[in-house]
Amino acid sequence: QFQGKELSFNNILDADAALSTVLEFSDIATVAIKHNNPCGVALSKRSLADSFRKAKACDPVSIFGGVIAFNRPVDEETAKELKDIFLEIVIAPSFTPEAKAVLSSAKRLLNIRLLELDMSQPQAGGYDLRRVRGGMLIQDWDTGKIDIRACKVVTERKPTEEEYQALDFAWRVCRHVKSNTIVFASPDQVLGVGAGQMSRIDSARIARIKAENAGLTLVGSAVASDAFFPFRDGLDVVCDAG
Repeated sequence: QFQGKELSFNNILDADAALSTVLEFSDIATVAIKHNNPCGVALSKRSLADSFRKAKACDPVSIFGGVIAFNRPVDEETAKELKDIFLEIVIAPSFTPEAKAVLSSAKRLLNIRLLELDMSQPQAGGYDLRRVRGGMLIQDWDTGKIDIRACKVVTERKPTEEEYQALDFAWRVCRHVKSNTIVFASPDQVLGVGAGQMSRIDSARIARIKAENAGLTLVGSAVASDAFFPFRDGLDVVCDAG
């Protein structure tokens, strides 16, 4: 950390969620986290700033006060996109001198916590720990990957190449969203996220509403869910959305 206030307990939790999500991708990627859930994720073949603009478009309201993670060095163009939004933390492999100058150019910006982190090392294994009353739950850390193309296709029509790419992207994001989880996505942009609901159909409805509020179309998108649909009502929501 070379700028900003001291990190809080919640800051570190959100930063870890952002880091875990952005490490899913080898393409240029931006992840926005709010309250431990992704509210914007996008890839780009062009530039880091382009990926940030697309991630911000996923949910331009929730990104306020959020945590941003990049998997590429932050340059001046990207820093200029960041400076107009209130953010808690920005994580990246590095920041260029020009980017640092932009992000320290005003008094209000000096509160943004800028974190440089080596992202070249593979994600570690180890254990997932959770405190419970009277003890602790311990299990192996989930580092497994799902090969979408190896999954069984049960419909008569097989997915197109673009649909496979969108589903792979949606699934990589879905595993980092709190259950019940629904994620709508194109091949390079999250379009709507429904997180942490008691009912999967409510998660589907919220994800659709989020996309509509952001002015994003769901027609032709892919949908990932972190568990099965017990009834057709959740599927009806995503099908009606296109």
